[in-house]
Amino acid sequence: MLPPVPHPPRAPALSLRSPRPLPAPSRARASGCSSPLSARRRASPASQLPAKMAENGDGLGTVPEHERILQEIESTDTACVGPTLRSVYDDQPNAHKKFMEKLDACIRNHDKEIEKMCNFHHQGFVDAITELLKVRTDAEKLKVQVTDTNRRFQDAGKEVIVQTEDIIRCRVQQRNITTVVEKLQLCLPVLEMYSKLKEQMSAKRYYSALKTMEQLENVYFPRVSQYRFCQLMIENLPKLREDIKEISMSDLKDFLESIRKHSDKIGETAMKQAQQQKTFNVVLQKQNNVNFVKNVYVNDRIPEERNEVELKREFEEEDENEEEVLTVQDLVDFSPVYRCLHIYSVLGDEETFENYYRKQRKKQARLVLQPQSNMHETVDGYRRYFTQIVGFFVVEDHILHVTQGLVTRAYTDELWNMALSKIIAVLRAHSGYGFPVNRLFDLLFEIRDQYNETLLKKWAGVFRDIFEEDNYSPIPIVNEEEYKVVISKFPFQDPDLEKQSFPKKFPMSQSVPHIYIQVKEFIYASLKFSESLHRSSTEIDDMLRKSTNLLLTRTLSSCLLNLIRKPHIGLTELVQIIINTTHLEQACKYLEDFITNITNISQETVHTARLYGLSTFKDARHAAEGEIYTKLNQKIDEFVQLADYDWTMSEPDGRASGYLMDLINFLRSIFQVFTHLPGKVAQTACMSACQHLSTSLMQMLLDSELKQISMGAVQQFNLDVIQCELFASSEPVPGFQGDTLQLAFIDLRQLLDLFMVWDWSTYLADYGQPASKYLRVNPNTALILLEKMKDTSKKNNIFAQFRKNDRDKQKLIETVVKQLRSLVNGMSQHT
Repeated sequence: MLPPVPHPPRAPALSLRSPRPLPAPSRARASGCSSPLSARRRASPASQLPAKMAENGDGLGTVPEHERILQEIESTDTACVGPTLRSVYDDQPNAHKKFMEKLDACIRNHDKEIEKMCNFHHQGFVDAITELLKVRTDAEKLKVQVTDTNRRFQDAGKEVIVQTEDIIRCRVQQRNITTVVEKLQLCLPVLEMYSKLKEQMSAKRYYSALKTMEQLENVYFPRVSQYRFCQLMIENLPKLREDIKEISMSDLKDFLESIRKHSDKIGETAMKQAQQQKTFNVVLQKQNNVNFVKNVYVNDRIPEERNEVELKREFEEEDENEEEVLTVQDLVDFSPVYRCLHIYSVLGDEETFENYYRKQRKKQARLVLQPQSNMHETVDGYRRYFTQIVGFFVVEDHILHVTQGLVTRAYTDELWNMALSKIIAVLRAHSGYGFPVNRLFDLLFEIRDQYNETLLKKWAGVFRDIFEEDNYSPIPIVNEEEYKVVISKFPFQDPDLEKQSFPKKFPMSQSVPHIYIQVKEFIYASLKFSESLHRSSTEIDDMLRKSTNLLLTRTLSSCLLNLIRKPHIGLTELVQIIINTTHLEQACKYLEDFITNITNISQETVHTARLYGLSTFKDARHAAEGEIYTKLNQKIDEFVQLADYDWTMSEPDGRASGYLMDLINFLRSIFQVFTHLPGKVAQTACMSACQHLSTSLMQMLLDSELKQISMGAVQQFNLDVIQCELFASSEPVPGFQGDTLQLAFIDLRQLLDLFMVWDWSTYLADYGQPASKYLRVNPNTALILLEKMKDTSKKNNIFAQFRKNDRDKQKLIETVVKQLRSLVNGMSQHT
């Protein structure tokens, strides 16, 4: 509660004591203070002194002076009041006393005014105190209410505080539980993978165990490396790897011991199978010879292969009735080798395993090649000796083809050479020889080579006739019979074409099946001479493949290149030639199979030569592609030569030139034909055409014979370039990324934009900067074109010197020309 406020006493009248007598003033004047005699006058309340002060004066002359001094004292700063007071002593005698009287009178007057003012405001102060006394009761009530409210809030908040503390405690527990769950979820996969590793080790799945170790080290352990159990697991993995290596090496030793014991059995089985296959091949070869005599190719007819299929089926039926012959996989379990190889590969120690395996097999080879003392006494001794050798190499051949790098072709050749030298030494020690016939065979081989050259010359004429008769358009078929006829001549497979309804078309032209037939006929003709030499199947196979390679790489390739370079072969024919070579290239594998079926020599044999048809047709295709680019550019040049620009025109026609629209329509039709080409070829041709067109248009602008170019001609030229850009953006050939094709016209576009906008300040300021708007505009090109426009401007504006705008434009052109020349000169000096 506020204490009672007493009634304030009435303010007493203020009074000023008489000042102490001032000392005699010094003659020196304080620096910086105004003189008491200065003319400066300031308005102050003392200037309105009552008339009574004048009555107390003794002389009329003194009173105004005293009033002036009082005014100075009241209006002057405290620091400068000294000089004013000194003036009192400088006046006439008794001036000090009179001045003090005037000062007392002034003080009394001020006291009266202060008293009046206090009396005036006293009643308001009393009223304010009264109001405060009235409010004191309400303030006490409010204080009680606030205190009560605060108490009730405190009581209600105690329960809230307790519940809040419980919530905080629960939240902390929940966060801890979540953290524990997250850590457990992070650790559980590691523990599960390690448990899986233990199970794989127990089940002897060592390769899978090594893969699991890799996953643990690379994926799982880094997540929980801070835990102790993870460190224990990491320390245990190297020991597990060593255990796996020891176990796999032990299995390999058991495998080597097993194949050493079963070498003779393996060799005997392989020799039986070889004898059966040889019998089949002899019968099949005879049947093929009969078919060859009966079915010489006439009018694109091919020998029927049905007899061959039926003959194979008969032999298969006979084999089913015979006793089942075990294979090398049935006699030997090769899984220890595969497993050990995989394990050492995963461990990064594959070289150690390969060296150990080869070293051990070489030791076994020496033991196998060492003949028994009584081997030459019986046939069984020779048989056992050779079956062991055959069995050894059958195993090595199997390892060579089913593993990568464990046994190489060089290694097997080394073993084979060692075996041959040992076998020859053994046979020489126990056998005799007859008369040599090597020179006779050399003569026969020379005759064979001459015969092949004669065949190559004959088939060169056959290929030329085929190319001359071809119409270079896809083969149309209207029914199933025609479709089967084509398929019987050429091995074409296309599920999408088979699903189409008739009529339909094969993508290649008539020359493709004809060439394929003639290549097979050449193989038969070459075989007819080679089989009379009574050579082995391997040698006959080698002869056929070499002669076929000569036919493809020399004869057919030469005919194709001559065809491609003929003047009458157009773009459509070149496209069809590329398609034809693609299908002929795909048919080469069927020719290899055809030779394999004749000679029964597998293509996997190391000494088997490959057909070079892939490179032959690829080279022909590249030549055709280059010819397409050349002819397409020539056609573009023919259209560009039809251009007839009016280089002095004042205004453009408002539409693109006719020759350019005809050229674009021609390119659209050509590129539709290119849809049958490989995507890269079509894209390259389209890009080459656009670049050549851009270069031709640029050369047209920069032609030295063109002396003048008006702005209207530039605008007309810009309309043509816009049509070129629209053509490029329409994606005439699919597969381009973004605006790649439009970049072919970027040089023209930036040059024309520079002249259309007349933005020379930007070009000159940004020249040489990577982010320049006109980066592709060469200063020399811009200078040549600008000088041509400059000459036109001079001749067309005879009265230009009388018009200020024309004079300014001419000066601007001359200034830009000078700057461009300086850039060109700087570039030449730098070069």
